[in-house]
Amino acid sequence: MTTASTRPQPTRLPIPDFTPASLDRSRPLAWVAIGVASLLGACATKVVPPPEPAPVVVIPAPAPAPEPAPAVTPLPDLVSHAATPRDYRHDGARHLYKHNGHRIFKGQMPPLMHAVGVLQVDIDNLGHVRKINWMRAPSHVPDVMREIERTVRAAAPFPAPVRLGGVTYTDVWLWDKSGNFQLDTLTEGQRLR
Repeated sequence: MTTASTRPQPTRLPIPDFTPASLDRSRPLAWVAIGVASLLGACATKVVPPPEPAPVVVIPAPAPAPEPAPAVTPLPDLVSHAATPRDYRHDGARHLYKHNGHRIFKGQMPPLMHAVGVLQVDIDNLGHVRKINWMRAPSHVPDVMREIERTVRAAAPFPAPVRLGGVTYTDVWLWDKSGNFQLDTLTEGQRLR
């Protein structure tokens, strides 16, 4: 058995003296210690790691769109191989006669006609009428002018001027008071009496 005197005694740390007299002596030191402690406390803030970057998503570029096929223009049923507007005038006149066979004046025109007009017709590469222009209008009979314009538009599409790529041709309309007509290009002539 061990006696109390042989037992090791715990080491005691000295307790600081916080009496008013000791504080007066250590006051400047205390203020320095408090300042250092607060500085260290301010620097000891928890370091937050930066957020992990968002995963990079690579979106592949869309494949280039295939080039559109060239527009296929349907071939017209009627084709003219005329090389000049003057040549095309025959094709245009025959086309109008074909569409208006019941209205074509048979034989030679009478000496006095009801109306004579010079009409310019603009045809695109597919035979559609783009524009009609009166070079000499029979303005004394506006109903005849309207009927000629209607007749031309109703006959479209005209033979497509494939060699010309579009054409403007001129023809003379010879109109009888019966409402029948001839075109100068295909006329059978005019009686003198």
